[in-house]
Amino acid sequence: MAQGIKRLGISVAVLIAAAVTGAFALSLTIDRGALRQAVEQQLRAATGLQLVVDGDIDVTIFPRSTVTFSNVRLKSDEDGGTDAALSVKTLITNLRLLPLLLRRFEIADVMLNQPSIHVVRDAGGRSNWTPFIDSLTRTMKPGLDDQVSFSEIRLQDGELSYRDETAGVQEHIDDIDLSLAWPSISRTFAATGQFDFRGERLDGSITVADFIAALRGDTSGIKLRLAGAPMKIAFDGTIANKTSLSLIGTVSADSASLRNALRWAGQEPPGTGGFGRFALKARANLIGASIALTNVNVELDKNVAEGVMTYTLAGGHQGLQATLAAGSIDVTPYLSTIRLLASGARDWNRQLFDLSSADPVDLDMRLSAAKVTIGSTTLGRTAISANLRGGALALSVGEAQVYGGIAQGTFGVSRSDKAASIKAQFQFNDVELQTCAADLLGVRNLSGRGNLSVSLEAEGASPFGLAQSLDGSALLTGHDGAISGFNVEQLLKRLERRPLSGGGNFRSGSTPFDKLTVSVRFADGIATADEVRIDGPTARISLSGTASVPAREYDLKGVASLAGGSAAKPGFDLPFIVQGPWDDPLIFPDPESLIRRSPASAPLLDAVKDRKTRDTVRSVLERITGKKQDAEPPADAPAAAQPEPKAN
Repeated sequence: MAQGIKRLGISVAVLIAAAVTGAFALSLTIDRGALRQAVEQQLRAATGLQLVVDGDIDVTIFPRSTVTFSNVRLKSDEDGGTDAALSVKTLITNLRLLPLLLRRFEIADVMLNQPSIHVVRDAGGRSNWTPFIDSLTRTMKPGLDDQVSFSEIRLQDGELSYRDETAGVQEHIDDIDLSLAWPSISRTFAATGQFDFRGERLDGSITVADFIAALRGDTSGIKLRLAGAPMKIAFDGTIANKTSLSLIGTVSADSASLRNALRWAGQEPPGTGGFGRFALKARANLIGASIALTNVNVELDKNVAEGVMTYTLAGGHQGLQATLAAGSIDVTPYLSTIRLLASGARDWNRQLFDLSSADPVDLDMRLSAAKVTIGSTTLGRTAISANLRGGALALSVGEAQVYGGIAQGTFGVSRSDKAASIKAQFQFNDVELQTCAADLLGVRNLSGRGNLSVSLEAEGASPFGLAQSLDGSALLTGHDGAISGFNVEQLLKRLERRPLSGGGNFRSGSTPFDKLTVSVRFADGIATADEVRIDGPTARISLSGTASVPAREYDLKGVASLAGGSAAKPGFDLPFIVQGPWDDPLIFPDPESLIRRSPASAPLLDAVKDRKTRDTVRSVLERITGKKQDAEPPADAPAAAQPEPKAN
């Protein structure tokens, strides 16, 4: 056995030596010029492109059979420009071994080292790669005798630059490492690899089922995958390019942060809240610069919706149209950055709005939801349409179930370089006043049901600036409710009996009403009460005065009356004052009116106002005390006047 193994080893060694000797001898006998010409012809036959070599050509037969071209440009016969669409620092072709032993030169694979790809699309929509595609289509027709196929083409450390003169778009891709399976007749084309785009490393792959049909513009199956830190995208469908590029199939995309993905794509999302986890799956139909999505299932920040979407790109202008329906939507994250009030304070936020961001995308969206959450407010079935064009937002609420009633209206926001302008018109019908007044007006002591109509306009660079310029009107009507914080009937009856008994419990209890009417006008941030009237079963209240929106303070005067008065015995009327901040105002009766209603104090009040009575009282006090009482100087007396001398 040992002798047999020894003889086998010697035989193998002899065969290897013979192969090496034969390969070395072959390398000496092969015509390198013919080999180089054969390789150039095969490259031209395979690609339909002209090989222009500006550098050296190196032919190696042993130990590997390669032909290396330096500083190569691949051009079509129609391309007369000096800037080649494809230039390569080093092009290496590896030859098949068995055909080489038979003196046939066949390329096994091609390596493009440091290739530079230039893609330019002119204003007419024609690309500098169009002649290349036409050449490939002619040279790769089925049935050609000189059909040539490479097993693989590899691109290493390449770059791609793209310029669209129509849209004004320029992009650059670096560090391209790709492996392409070059097809033969009715074979697929596949490419897979990695590249850097906008500072992110991406993995990509593409598979074309019928590459020749795709080159002709006929329909072919296609699969596309793109994955990176910003986003993952996948497409599975068909491709055709007769008059314009057409893609039909299923598209899916997901991202851990849509905000980061939009920034990576060159779009700055609004605000600083929301736009987190994102996922989309839809049936896509792309024709030219427009893509229509049907059977859309989209998820954003745990909000799930279904519907249709259309995205268009024309002349560098982007537009998005969408019609979506959802079960439940929470918009709180997107409004969290809109702080009207300063943190921990009652004042308006004075931080300036960010008016510098651009809005390159026009939005036209219609959304319906069974439930919408806005902070602590929950809306029932809601239908909303939003339109964003040129930085101006128009929001229309067709119908929303809110505060136990129905709301309708419009809200518009436009901006200039220095200020933002808002316009709002809303109508709330048959709503619960307790939650509605608390959320919209900051009034938390009102209950019942009623209607509220609001029409407001403002312009400013901050929430405080908007409050200073607020104009418009508001009308609130209510019924069958109450005002908490004071019991007008109880207070009036006690003060009617004892006007000076005090008002220690003035801010306790509640006052029911049958009808409530509040009509207010706004001008430059000042709200003027045209009519404020509360009619209850036992008391009536009317108010007049103003309220400062920037300062968030009341300055009102009112009259409270007991109901049930007659001509013979009129009802008890009590003037009162409302002053102080909106969320905690001071409410107190007019002290002079209470003194006048007291039988014991009213004469004293009149006496104090009469000069003769004051002199008589002072004289009596002087006789009793024996001390001189300082007399009040007349209104027109000088401040430094000397007292009169004593009478003898």
